[in-house]
This record gives sequence, C-alpha cells and structure tokens, in this order.
Amino acid sequence: QVQLVESGGGLVQAGDSLRLSCATSGGTFSSYGMGWFRQAPGKEREFVAAISWRGDSIYYADSVKGRFTISRDNAKNTEYLQMNSLKPEDTAVYYCAATRLIYGTTDAAGYDYWGQGTQVTVSS
Repeated sequence: QVQLVESGGGLVQAGDSLRLSCATSGGTFSSYGMGWFRQAPGKEREFVAAISWRGDSIYYADSVKGRFTISRDNAKNTEYLQMNSLKPEDTAVYYCAATRLIYGTTDAAGYDYWGQGTQVTVSS
C-alpha cells in the first residue's frame, strides 16, 4: 500500500511562490507516474500536473502552464510542485497522487493512491 503525505501549503499573497512536497512510502516510488490535482470549494477536483516515472514526460493544465513546475526525486521518494506567480484562483486543496501508469495521466480516475491534501490560499 502506497502512502502519500503532502506538505508545503499555506496562506500567501498574489504573486508569491510556494513549493509543495509529496513524500511517499510503502511502494517503489520510481515505478509510479505521479500527479497533482486540486479542488476549490464548490468545484470538482481538477488536474494540475503530471510526471512520468523517469521525469521525462510532463503535462500541465493550461491554467498553470508557465507558472507551475512539477518534478520528482526518485532517490528521496518525493514529488514536488513549485508554484510561482500565484493567483487567487489557485486557492484550493492540493492533492498528490500515484498511478501505475508509468507515463502518468491527466485523468484522476487513472490514479491508484491519493494523499490527504494540503490547503493553498492565495489572497488578493
């Protein structure tokens, strides 16, 4: 059973940066594709970014492209999401997820394991 724990969320102002981390345990991290999703109040969970097992295939939602960077360190069993130029509309609970699809996927239904989420709040 793979366990994922997010950290790094918080309250920031528009234009600030945050880096989220997702520490994993209980599985072979390097054999999973990884992703980030977010859910704002009253909205459905949406795709943010995904990365393949080797980090050589990366996908972003249009809304974060050019501002967010997904990465992974297989030696540390950790995934990251660097978020720059944050906007109030980025406010949401951010979830990391792991999939047996080694190249990752933008579809939440394709993920097998999920973290509990970390709150990101961006004030204007």
